[in-house]
Amino acid sequence: MVKLNKIYTRTGDDGTTGLGTGERRLKSDLRVDAYGTVDEANACIGMARIHTAAGHPAIDAMLSRIQNDLFDLGADLAVPDDGKPLEYAPLRIVAAQTDRVEQDIDALNKDLQPLRSFVLNGGTPAAAALHLARTVARRAERLMVALAQDPAEHVNREALKYINRVSDFLFVAARAVNDNGKADVLWVPGKNR
Repeated sequence: MVKLNKIYTRTGDDGTTGLGTGERRLKSDLRVDAYGTVDEANACIGMARIHTAAGHPAIDAMLSRIQNDLFDLGADLAVPDDGKPLEYAPLRIVAAQTDRVEQDIDALNKDLQPLRSFVLNGGTPAAAALHLARTVARRAERLMVALAQDPAEHVNREALKYINRVSDFLFVAARAVNDNGKADVLWVPGKNR
């Protein structure tokens, strides 16, 4: 378990932070940006849960599991696999986590109204918050993909699949809390010309 006795250490005052391996990186480093954005998506989900806790307990439970998994994802990204042996087994996202999110998507999607247009971000407060979380998760995914393109870096392929599924889940969950799509706000191309 993680033990945090002291919140400030002053070691980051020079603009660097420590990865799980102990390596120091700039706080603007792409890897740090990726797991920081995963953390931001997690915070957005926490805000969305304010709106799902009472009215949508099944979705709230799914979101709770995803929040925990997103910490796993951050840990995965914070300990890059550089091929060197570690004194411990690093935490990695595994296929079972991705599979569970897919099952949750399928469970929610079966009751949704078919889409007739793109969905605007909005509807109920819960849906708007879930759409915001989705856009932040997509940004995290883009950063992870960019990181994976660097030959000097390694990103767990299952982690990339997982964050992609989380974004999909957040879209479906937003529609589900919008009265299973009946309260979706649909895009009308050229409506305001």
